[in-house]
Amino acid sequence: MQNNKKTEFCTLDEIRERKDALLDEIQRDSDKVTALWNKTFLKRDEASKGDYIASLISNGFMAVDAFLLARKLIKSYGYLFGKGKRKKK
Repeated sequence: MQNNKKTEFCTLDEIRERKDALLDEIQRDSDKVTALWNKTFLKRDEASKGDYIASLISNGFMAVDAFLLARKLIKSYGYLFGKGKRKKK
């Protein structure tokens, strides 16, 4: 991010010190981003067979729920998908 402060430098040494400080800050930020990125995509180990079965059941329920929702939407709004004509109420 860019600072809106205006800093005036009088000597080359001040410029070098500021440059070194900024490089250190950039390196720290880069290390933080790298650590968070690696943590995000860390493979999780299944703790037990029970966790595996619970995950399968949960995914199964989500799949059935998605199927029923899609079926209901197509039945109610099928005319939007080219399935028949709009029902008159």
